Amino acid sequence: MVQVERGRVYRLYLNDPERRNPLSPAMVEGLLKALDEAEEDPEAKAVVLTGKGQAFSAGADLAFLERVTEMGAEENYRHSLSLMRLFHRLYTFPKPTVAAVNGPAVAGGAGLATACDLVVMEEGAKLGYTEVKIGFVAALVSVILVRAVGEKVAKDLLLTGRLLEAKEAKALGLVNRLSPPGKALEVAVALAEEVAQNAPTSLRLTKELLLALPGMGLEDGFRLAALANAWVRETGDLKEGIRAFFEKRKPRF
Repeated sequence: MVQVERGRVYRLYLNDPERRNPLSPAMVEGLLKALDEAEEDPEAKAVVLTGKGQAFSAGADLAFLERVTEMGAEENYRHSLSLMRLFHRLYTFPKPTVAAVNGPAVAGGAGLATACDLVVMEEGAKLGYTEVKIGFVAALVSVILVRAVGEKVAKDLLLTGRLLEAKEAKALGLVNRLSPPGKALEVAVALAEEVAQNAPTSLRLTKELLLALPGMGLEDGFRLAALANAWVRETGDLKEGIRAFFEKRKPRF
């Protein structure tokens, strides 16, 4: 269900194009396994996530939807925990992540894109948190979405369940780059390569700060930032970066 291309930029493909890449249990487990592999691979500096075929991800698995109301509480909770692990893993992943939205990203599929650090979206693609239209709640996704766009915009998107065009998604801050049709992956890989040129320690620490700071008060935030500022001065990446600056060459991270 998940196709992996290894390298400096790991490419993870949601690979169920006939069904528009739904978040089936097999897809969820495949993504978790692929992310573990990418984290452990020292060659991997960034991850790009995209869909095979004409869709990024249509969200829920239709076969799952047909039986969800008949499942017991324990099975439903296990499924919810599995999805929670995926969104949390992607959102807190220590290496930079880029979503290449090559087609519809709907419900859980929109959540996957939102959980990535950066999002490239093709003109003509659509994105929406549509769970309310069939009686679901975008519960897990809302944890991430409200951090990304704030309460008022999140209310608009979650209560209406409307689909966004690429330009509006970018204007709202859900998308970082637009691409021509058929070019989302190319633009996303180029963006990931640009990010991957930077110091790995700096990237990881920056991500950790951005995760922590929204939940902290002003004074605690500044204290954490001061500690990070002091700690990074001891790292090999900074030493190499300063050395390269004075030697007028690119750093070798």
